[in-house]
Amino acid sequence: MTQRPQYDVTVAGVSRTLEKFEVAPGVTIAILNILGDTELVLACSKELATRLKEFQPQVFVTAEAKSIPLIYQLSVDTGIPYIVLRKSYKTYMGETIYSETVSITTGSTQTLYLDEKDRALIDGKRVVLVDDVISTGSTLEGMETIIKQTNAKVVARAAIFTEGNEPDRWEDIVALGNLPVWIGDAN
Repeated sequence: MTQRPQYDVTVAGVSRTLEKFEVAPGVTIAILNILGDTELVLACSKELATRLKEFQPQVFVTAEAKSIPLIYQLSVDTGIPYIVLRKSYKTYMGETIYSETVSITTGSTQTLYLDEKDRALIDGKRVVLVDDVISTGSTLEGMETIIKQTNAKVVARAAIFTEGNEPDRWEDIVALGNLPVWIGDAN
């Protein structure tokens, strides 16, 4: 197994060591992977639920995949339903609304789809967009583009971490922390 540079974080009272990966020439980020990390998901969900209460959300929305455990736990903790925007179209989804985004971790274009039945679930509702990490904001923009095509209203945007060396850029995001981006040498 390759030994990579690491970055230590503490969020919602839980400490983790994140591995750093170069995602573009000379650009390195610390990767947060909450899949299978129940302790971290539970702690972050409780903290986000407290911070999001003032927005009076009626539905949480996220993009498939890594943030699904977080949005599920937010739903459990608050009793508020959630919707996952899918990354591939299935015929049973009916008439979808979709938007294209570019992910910093994959570097490729992804399409997000809002299922026909889920569209009915958010109609006229107060929506909070949720992600695990907001890096460039492209996934967030893709989610917002979809919601704008419905009768729902985005009342807040939330994440475990924002990412970047200008944390003020994300001052409108309800986040539990900010991860730096390393330009040049990541050690």
